[in-house]
Amino acid sequence: MDCNKGIMLSFVLAISANVLAVDSPAFGNLSTPDVDDIEYFDDEEPSEREIELGKMLFFDHRLSKNQNQSCATCHNPELGFSDGLAKGIGSGGDILGRNAPHLYNLAWSAIFFWDGRAKTLEEQALGPIVSDVEMQMTPKEAVGRLKKIPFYNREFKEIYGSLTFENIGRAIAAFEKTIISDNSAFDQYLAGEKQAMSHSAIRGLQLFVGKARCVKCHDGANFTDDSFHNIGIEDNDEGRFLIDPNSKLKGAFKTPGLRNIIMSAPYMHDGSLASLEEVVEHYDKGAVNVKDVSPLIVPLNLNPQEKADLIAFMAALTDPVVIQRPKLPN
Repeated sequence: MDCNKGIMLSFVLAISANVLAVDSPAFGNLSTPDVDDIEYFDDEEPSEREIELGKMLFFDHRLSKNQNQSCATCHNPELGFSDGLAKGIGSGGDILGRNAPHLYNLAWSAIFFWDGRAKTLEEQALGPIVSDVEMQMTPKEAVGRLKKIPFYNREFKEIYGSLTFENIGRAIAAFEKTIISDNSAFDQYLAGEKQAMSHSAIRGLQLFVGKARCVKCHDGANFTDDSFHNIGIEDNDEGRFLIDPNSKLKGAFKTPGLRNIIMSAPYMHDGSLASLEEVVEHYDKGAVNVKDVSPLIVPLNLNPQEKADLIAFMAALTDPVVIQRPKLPN
């Protein structure tokens, strides 16, 4: 073999060894969501009519006490299905206790809210409506409001047989399960399009599953283990411990999914970190000397380039879901 060719071949092999192959087992469980795995209410996929009904309810301010707030107020499609605030504001002007999480790919989730107090998306959809600091309605008031609107009366009767509070939750959940993000640059890279992600993002992926340890919690198709961890955010909120009084769950909150995460700042359950740069810095420090912190949280010792690469990978998880706001019935 020609000496120069041998040197060139060695160089190419060295570069290749540093690029994670699409079918590499080092990806762990990271994958693209599979719509065939979605579980539906009563195992029945909702009709387009049911989804459209839920979409209208999602945007309807009449489901709040002062008729000034809808689900979309805190979960705004233009703001990554969050609201851009550290903590949301309720119908009566109350500052809420936690940050509004995004809604992407909840169709695959098994537990809901930061503290996991809801076991189904239908239950989650109703929670804010009857919260005394959020939309501030009662089930009776919510049903009574909608019954005054002929369109809602007709649709609920024809789709479900009756207009009940539980069926309001079914309709909203049917719509929320269509908020699916599954064609990001990362998904395209997984599918074999090697140019879909930048070199920086590819290095960030290697860090994500390796040195940065992100995959310890942010695993699976939606980059969440659907579990609870105290990651060292210091405040007085005991999180999951209030639902499950296990001492290991003090200050623990559900791992948020990372799809479209670049769109839904600020971050953490209390909205205390304004940017992904701040999030990476938080994890890099390792939450040393914070009480009850998870043993998974350790100093990472990332250099500036590694931090930038990690953020580049998270940016590669972006695949916005465009929602056209519906015209609401009178």
